[in-house]
Order: sequence, then structure tokens, then C-alpha cells
Amino acid sequence: MASSGTIAASEGTTGPAAARVDWVDYAKGICIVMVVMMHSVLGVELAAGETGFMHVLVAFAKPFRMPDFFLISGLFLPLVIDRDWRTYLDRKVVHFAYFYVVWVTIQFGFKAPAFAAETSWRDAGLLYLESFIEPFGTLWFIYLLPIFFVVTKLTRGIPAPAIWLVVAALESARITTGWTAIDEFCARFVYFYSGYLFAPYVFVLSDRARSHPALALAALAAWALVNAGLVVLGASEWKIVSLVLGFAGACAIITIGTLLARAHWLNFFRFCGEHSIVIYLAFFLPMAATRTLLLRGGIITDIGTVSLIVTIVGLIGSLAIWQAALRLHADFLFERPDAFWIAPKKASTVLQAAE
Repeated sequence: MASSGTIAASEGTTGPAAARVDWVDYAKGICIVMVVMMHSVLGVELAAGETGFMHVLVAFAKPFRMPDFFLISGLFLPLVIDRDWRTYLDRKVVHFAYFYVVWVTIQFGFKAPAFAAETSWRDAGLLYLESFIEPFGTLWFIYLLPIFFVVTKLTRGIPAPAIWLVVAALESARITTGWTAIDEFCARFVYFYSGYLFAPYVFVLSDRARSHPALALAALAAWALVNAGLVVLGASEWKIVSLVLGFAGACAIITIGTLLARAHWLNFFRFCGEHSIVIYLAFFLPMAATRTLLLRGGIITDIGTVSLIVTIVGLIGSLAIWQAALRLHADFLFERPDAFWIAPKKASTVLQAAE
């Protein structure tokens, strides 16, 4: 998951818009919108003690929301996995570690007073230190990606089919240790690894959807019905079924992204995809503030409407924070300073950032 501009520098470049793959940005945009929607809706409903109409959309997207995000995150890894370890670790570990440290500190800063009020400042401090072992809040995705990148490079000497079968079995094993990094690794790595392993086939799928839009739309309609039906029946959480739905949903989002790119529609999604990490890092603050304001104000009583507003403000507010940071010369919030690079930046452009 990468964005253009400053934070896209995971590859050390920003690159012209023409160097980007349009449907990938659309697909990532759809994914990040679904992620913000999920956190916004569930947060509102938890605080309010009731559900609204937005809950249906969140439930529909649950089988494929994160699988698609991780699959796309692995798509461009074949382009860079042969790099020397120093460069690879700089782009794939230090990059994400820097933003995790910055933003976990920011998030914790806002929540620390409440934690301290419940326990003590000492316990709050220990909780902050624990966030470097147990991912904090919404940032677990940023925490997990470097692990995925390193494991994939370390296991290159092992036959890929064997790895895939093992990680697919881990997804179906429903491993629950209570540690987010372990549990989410077992549940999600199969999708990331599949993005890396089957990248050529993913691009073939996109090309065929672009060439045969009518057939693609028919396939999407069938997928939507099956996905919705299994969600309603509660079967979407079953072993094997969840794995199949994860991949089917990822293919569906890739197809939707391709069709939107082909028609040049809903460019908002493309923009969100280009700045997906910006949104992912910063949406928590406008989301939480808007949720608190609306629920305490009581002006809008419909929970679905409140959830929708919180989602929109979370998306737009995160982009506003990004722009404000750039104008206030707080670039370090979204751009890794030179002091935190362990390998030289490359001036050449790449097809697409690989995270």
C-alpha cells in the first residue's frame, strides 16, 4: 500500500503519474475507503450501542476488505525482491518502522490521558512501550507489512507451492494467541504472498476485464450475490470458505478498479489510492473527533447517518491534515527524513511502489 508524492518514497522516488498503474490506485482507493468505513461505523455503533444502515456495507466487505489490501501490497514485490538486503530493509522495514513510531506516538498522545485516568501514568507509559510489541490501534497493518516483506525474501529458497499451502492452512487454522502480530500474520500472509506469487495472473485478470467489460460486470454481479448470501447465512466465516471469499473479493475489487480506470469514473477513489497511507495514518483523529461531537451533540439521531458522516470526515480530514502538515513544514509526519534512510535514495522512477 503506497501513495504518490511524499510517502510514496518507499521506493525512493515519486515518479510521474504516467508511471503508476491506474487500476491499482483505484483498487487501493476502494480498499482504504472500506477500511475507514469499517473503523468509523463500528466505532459509532459501539459508542451508541446500536447499529445503522452502514453496518450492512461493512458486513458485506468483511470477507475481502483486508485480503485485497494485502494482496495488492504484494503485487510489485517481484520487481524489488532481488535488491541487496541493505536497500531492501531500508525500503521495506525502516520505511514503515519510521511511520509506525511517529504515528503510534501521536495516537498514544491523544489517548494517554484517558489511559492514565483509568490506571496511572506509569501504566500508560508501559502501555506505550508495549505498542512496539503489540501493534496499537489501527496501525497494525503498518506494523505487519515489514514482517511480510522480510519473511517473503527469507523464504525464497523454499518451493513457493509449499509455502503457499502452509500459509493457506494457517489462514484456515484460525490461530488465536491473543497477540495481534502472530494472529494477523497467520490470517493474512497467504494473501500478501499470493499477490507476490501470482502477480502476472492478476495483471492478466485486469487486462481481460478491461477488454471484456460486459463479461466482467456479469461476473461481478454473480460474485456480489454469492458474497452477500454467504455473509447473511453466516457461512463467510467458515474455514476454506473465508479463504475462497477473500480471493474472490480481491479479484472483484481488482476488476472494479480496472473498469473504473477504463471509464475514468469516480476519480476520488483513484486519488485515495494514490494517498492510501496518508489516509491510513491520519484518519483516526478526524474520525474520533467527529464521532464524539455528533454522538454527544445529539443533533443527528440516525446511527447510519452519523456513521456515514464520520466516514466522510475521516477520509477528507486525513487529507486535510496531510496538506496542513506540508504547509506548516511538518513534512516529517508523512515523509521520512534523510536521517532515517540507511540506503541511498534512487533517482530513477519505478513502475509502481511495491508496498
